[in-house]
Amino acid sequence: MVEYVIEKWSSEIFTVTIGATKEEGGTRNKTIKIGGQKTLPFLNCDGVIPYKPIIAAEVIDYLPEELWPTFYEHFKDIVSDPIKWIKEIEKSEPDVICIRLLSCHPDIKNNSKDYLSTFIPEVLKTTQLPLIILGCGHIEKDTEILPFVCELTKNEKVLIGMAVKENYKTIALSAFASGHSVIAETPLDINLAKQLNILINDIGIPLDRIVMHHTTGGLGYGFEYCYSIMERCRLAGLQGDKVMATPIINLISEEVWKTKEAKVKPEEEPNWGKSTIERAKIWEISTALGYLQAGADILVLSHPDSIKSLKSIIKNI
Repeated sequence: MVEYVIEKWSSEIFTVTIGATKEEGGTRNKTIKIGGQKTLPFLNCDGVIPYKPIIAAEVIDYLPEELWPTFYEHFKDIVSDPIKWIKEIEKSEPDVICIRLLSCHPDIKNNSKDYLSTFIPEVLKTTQLPLIILGCGHIEKDTEILPFVCELTKNEKVLIGMAVKENYKTIALSAFASGHSVIAETPLDINLAKQLNILINDIGIPLDRIVMHHTTGGLGYGFEYCYSIMERCRLAGLQGDKVMATPIINLISEEVWKTKEAKVKPEEEPNWGKSTIERAKIWEISTALGYLQAGADILVLSHPDSIKSLKSIIKNI
């Protein structure tokens, strides 16, 4: 008689909370929890998965046409106004809204705190969903603006990003002081990811206030390597490495919509299909599905159809 042995993991992934309701001191209409897994993705029979992965809809406060040309062309009536964009994307029923403050980048609009003092409160009034707020990707400018964003959103339990090795002290401490959690971003290297988590934890930030981002790659553009790093992190966390037992976020849309497959016109590549926007949606959904299986806790998407498709899949997990 053959006996089957189910391996029991020795640890679980930390639970991180995003969003605070009125009763909790915030203004959001709900609280979202991520993490808490005691097993690998889709292996519910082996353990407990208390909180399913969530979908965040990305809204960029200023989207240059050349950045995501296909997306811009298809949604040109709304992408010029981030407040209108938020209202429209909410119709696809994402779990949270992810705001990227790209206009603050010195090479784009170089918007300052004066702009944020008006824009961030307007965002808070426009949506009651929990929020993820990302900087502009410029280390020095993010170090300047993100602490201010933390103050403007105090007690809303926002997920703030990105904290990198050059500015993690300022951003992580500002986020924690305002009741928020922080995204720790590193290149695709498990040792660098662990090191940054340790550094952030050492300055007094609990591990249940940290979410990892491994510089997500799009399908065909570093996807396989990112998948393997995520898998190794999740295995380490479940096997007892507390520093690696933090949830993971993947910024799918920012990688997918700039790829060749999402931009090339049908007349240039007739064998790729008749619709660039449909091809791009497939690229976004396929990339997200892969990371879902790797252990992603937050998938950041942009196209309403992609959001609806992934929501439907996650619902049936």
